Amino acid sequence: MVLRKVSGHETPTARAPVDYVGLGLLVTWVGALQIMLDKGREEDWFGSPFIIVLALVAAIGFVAFLIWELTDRHPIVDLKVLHNRGFAVAMSAQSLTYGVFFAQIVLVPLWLQTSLGYTSTVAGYATAFLGVFAVMLSPIVAGLTQRVDVRRLVTFGILWFGLMALWRSTWYADMSFWQIAMPQLVQGIGLPFFFIGTTVMALGSVSPAETASAAGLLNFMRTLTGAIAVSITTTLWEDGAKTARSSLVGTMSADSSTLDAFSGVSTEQGRAALSALVDGQAITIATDHVFALCSAVFVVAAAIVWLAPRPQNQADLTQAH
Repeated sequence: MVLRKVSGHETPTARAPVDYVGLGLLVTWVGALQIMLDKGREEDWFGSPFIIVLALVAAIGFVAFLIWELTDRHPIVDLKVLHNRGFAVAMSAQSLTYGVFFAQIVLVPLWLQTSLGYTSTVAGYATAFLGVFAVMLSPIVAGLTQRVDVRRLVTFGILWFGLMALWRSTWYADMSFWQIAMPQLVQGIGLPFFFIGTTVMALGSVSPAETASAAGLLNFMRTLTGAIAVSITTTLWEDGAKTARSSLVGTMSADSSTLDAFSGVSTEQGRAALSALVDGQAITIATDHVFALCSAVFVVAAAIVWLAPRPQNQADLTQAH
C-alpha cells in the first residue's frame, strides 16, 4: 500500500559522497554521551574518572562534529536547515517535550513496580491505554492542521501533557489500578496534537529540497533528548527518594511506640515492615515531585512554540503529495 502511494511522487536522486569523517565524529560523541548517561548513576557521575573521560570525549567530539558538518560540502547531517527559525523552534519544542514525555513513560512503570508491588506485566497493562485516543484522533488532527494555526494545536497538545503530569503529581501509594490507568488513557488525547502538529510545523518551515535533512535531524534530536531526559529524571527520582526517606525517618518517634502498629509480629519483622512502608512512601513522594517538575517543563515548551512564525507551507498529512 505504501509503495502504491509514494512510487509516483519520487523526486530526482543523485549519488553524493559519504561524509565518513562526520559519521565517525557523530558515532563517537553520541556513543560517549549515551554510555555516560547509562553508567552515570552506577559510577557516581563525575566522581568517576570513567565518566569524566566520557564527558570530555562527548564534548570535544560534539564541537569537532559541529565544525566539520558546517564546513563540509556533503555533510552527514545538514545543520544548515537550522537557519530557518520555524524549523529550529519546532525542533526545540518537540525535543524538549518528547524528552519529558518519554521520561514519564519510563518512570511510571518503575514506580508501579518499586512502590506498589506491580509485576512488569500488570504495570504494562496499566500504561497500555496511552495509544487509544491517539489512534482515534490522528486523522482528525491531521485534517485540522490545514484549517487551524498549527501552533495552537501544538500548544494544546503540550499543555495537555502538562495537565496530565500535574494530575499524576497527586498520586499516592494506595491507588487502584484504574486510578493509575486513567491518566494514561486521557493523556493519549494530546499525542496527535503534539506529534502531528510539531512535524507539520517543522517540515512546513523548510523547502522541499531540505525536507529529508530536516526530518532526519528532527528524529535524531528527539531520540537524543529522550535518552538525556530519562537519565536526568531517574537520577532526580532516586535522589528525591533518598531525601524524602530521610525526612520521613526524622519525623518518627525514637521509642518503641512507632512499632506498636505492627502488633503480632516480632521486633525485627516490625522494623522490616516499617522500613518497607517508609521506602514506598518516599518513592511516591519523589515520583510526585518529578511529575510536578515535568508539568512546569511542559509549560515552558508550550511557550517556546510561539517563537516560531506560522508555517506558510504547511505539509498536508491528509494527502499523498
